[in-house]
Amino acid sequence: MSSVLMVGVDCSECSNRAIDYAAEHAKRSNAQLYVAHVIEWSPFSFSTVEENAERHKRREEEIRRAHSEVVDPLVSRLKGEGINVGGLVRHGHVADTLCDLANENNVTNIIVGRQGTSMLKAHVFGSVGARLVQVAECAITVVP
Repeated sequence: MSSVLMVGVDCSECSNRAIDYAAEHAKRSNAQLYVAHVIEWSPFSFSTVEENAERHKRREEEIRRAHSEVVDPLVSRLKGEGINVGGLVRHGHVADTLCDLANENNVTNIIVGRQGTSMLKAHVFGSVGARLVQVAECAITVVP
């Protein structure tokens, strides 16, 4: 069975270490690597039809922006290192969305940094890594 890796990125220093770890692992094992960024949002809001249409337009723009500013530069760098890599961006709850992306892309190992961009949120609501360990159907690597 060939390895398919996915690294979750959020522009934090710990996320950068996770990218480096994932890249090295992908090179060693000649694995497919996905760079995934999740834009957090809540589906629980009460909106008019017009507000929903505007919200959809904003979501699409956020996805384009996340690709161009976060994911695509990383994908280009990793391709330059000879890694078979693709980029993924989606809206949702971070851990659950990473699990969905992993299932859709036959990922065998999700790699994330131990601390993301919001330590306070992690302390109050729990970390992405802890949630992934609980719900993912594949291996999880949490990089310190």
